[in-house]
Amino acid sequence: MEITQILFYVLSSLTVLSALLMVFSKNPVYSILYLIVTFFCISGHYVLLNAQFLAIVNVIVYAGAIMVLFLFVVMLMNLNNEKHSFGRPAKLLAASLISLLFIALTVGIFFGNKTAAVTPVEMGTGDLGLIHNLGSLLYSEYVLPFELSSILFISAMIGAVMLSKKDEELLD
Repeated sequence: MEITQILFYVLSSLTVLSALLMVFSKNPVYSILYLIVTFFCISGHYVLLNAQFLAIVNVIVYAGAIMVLFLFVVMLMNLNNEKHSFGRPAKLLAASLISLLFIALTVGIFFGNKTAAVTPVEMGTGDLGLIHNLGSLLYSEYVLPFELSSILFISAMIGAVMLSKKDEELLD
């Protein structure tokens, strides 16, 4: 058995274990910490696939910035004090319509995407994970999904803050 295969199996088992712990954890702070471990394991998979840039971006952006932001939002919402309702029916209706819009948009992107033939994975060779190739694909062919994901992140954060506030706080 090769070292890459051993690393793959170890990283895969750690990824699945931490993802399961994230989903089944009752404490939201622990769930976020397990998600950070999952992101680090996925970065290890990127290194095995010779995509070092994606591994570093995954650690810096997802495990670093976004997960710390999620941790602050969860701590700011103070989920342990009292039960929160979703508020007025108009707020629930608006959130449902926006969610349906994003689901329809995601389905449209998936079915409208005409992918080329799948190339086999190159382990340790080739220029598959280089910055030039990634940047040219990201800002040419995949620019719409890239920009829509940023809008989705912002709307999710605004929605989380809106749902955590009481109706009286929103009127002030």
